[in-house]
Amino acid sequence: MATPRKYPVQPIQESLGEVFTPPDRFAPLAERLRPKNLSDIVGQKHLIGEGKPLDQMWRSGNVHSMILWGPPGTGKTTIARVLAGNTGAAFFSLSAVSSGVKELRDTIEEARRANARNKKRSILFIDEIHRFSKSQQDALLGAVEDGTITLIGATTENPSFEVISPLLSRARVYVLESLSERDLELVLERALTLDEELKLLKVTFGDDAKNALFALSGGDVRKMLSALELGVSLAGSGNQSPLLTKEIIENAFGRKASRYDKGGEMHYDVISAFIKSMRNSDPNAAIYWLARMIDAGEDPEFIARRMVILASEDIGNADPMALVLATSCWNAIRAVGWPESQLIFSQTAAYLASAPKSNAATVAIGKAMEDVKSHPDLPVPLHIRNAPTKLMKELGYGKGYKYAHSEEKAHAEMTCLPKELEDRVYYDPSEYGNEREIRERLKGLDPGKYGK
Repeated sequence: MATPRKYPVQPIQESLGEVFTPPDRFAPLAERLRPKNLSDIVGQKHLIGEGKPLDQMWRSGNVHSMILWGPPGTGKTTIARVLAGNTGAAFFSLSAVSSGVKELRDTIEEARRANARNKKRSILFIDEIHRFSKSQQDALLGAVEDGTITLIGATTENPSFEVISPLLSRARVYVLESLSERDLELVLERALTLDEELKLLKVTFGDDAKNALFALSGGDVRKMLSALELGVSLAGSGNQSPLLTKEIIENAFGRKASRYDKGGEMHYDVISAFIKSMRNSDPNAAIYWLARMIDAGEDPEFIARRMVILASEDIGNADPMALVLATSCWNAIRAVGWPESQLIFSQTAAYLASAPKSNAATVAIGKAMEDVKSHPDLPVPLHIRNAPTKLMKELGYGKGYKYAHSEEKAHAEMTCLPKELEDRVYYDPSEYGNEREIRERLKGLDPGKYGK
């Protein structure tokens, strides 16, 4: 198992050139370019922009326990190091992949000794904290509670499911976002102008090479820089001005670039095709468009969220299990990850596409919302109001109410809508799937509305 490492506190440096001076010319490019100032971190402006939470922490030097949740390569480790570098506190780092309870306890003891020397609380960074078991997280809890350490955890998984509640309640969760193409372009510019190795080579790009580099990176800056470094090697790093072509970039990633752009028109076209294929009960087309999104590196939660919406919007009570399965799919892909999640997606997409369809629930809430806007604040009928006090009973609250379970078919002859809307029919079940049975039942209970 890995020995806990303590990173030296980095001095705050002002100029861009100093910030990006390589710590080791043999270190990977992503490590050589790692920022040491918060303002030099690309992206995440909702957290590190002026006046934002992490900016305020960095300026004050007062860091509290936090969980940084976001996709790979979005700056979680960098943010932790930068924040720690401005506190003057001892900084310890552990990887949950290779560290056990013993390593954790040894690190906490070392942090206590460092606290005594520095008169400051140590900072412990735990990468991939979601991989810590419950017992490991329990072992960490005491040190966070008594102030021995300030915890900064990094995770790509939803901390609501992967981090124990007592620990989560003592740490603020900050959500990081994938980097945009503009963010990646800025990092690339810095790499080419500030890294000594790349500056000497004078790297150039062929047609569509940069677009392929950005598209295949999927918002992961570390992946982009690793591919750039490998691409330079494949192009012949001994040559002056190596030319990076689209083909070289694709070879560096080990896959071809897709026209699919998660922030562009193709993104919306493909998800639209996916949804409309399921709506039209075409499982083959649905699975094809699903495969296109998976291959392009689409955010799996985006896909799952749209499937959950479709399960209610286009299937509804024609097959109530559709929503159950879609929600289970969302939870399952969070727990399983790639590549196995594609199996879960395929199963769910096939089921949703093959299920009977009804938009009756969708139409119902739309009609009701229109009435709410055009008839705001209609009073609740007296007979279905609650009457917890004597005065309310004297005022007629609850008078005439009929308990449904005391009536035949558990249905009382009374309206529960405001008087002005008592003839409205919002929910009109279709003749498909389970809704056919629902319609027959409602017809027997209220033939005036459903006896057509």
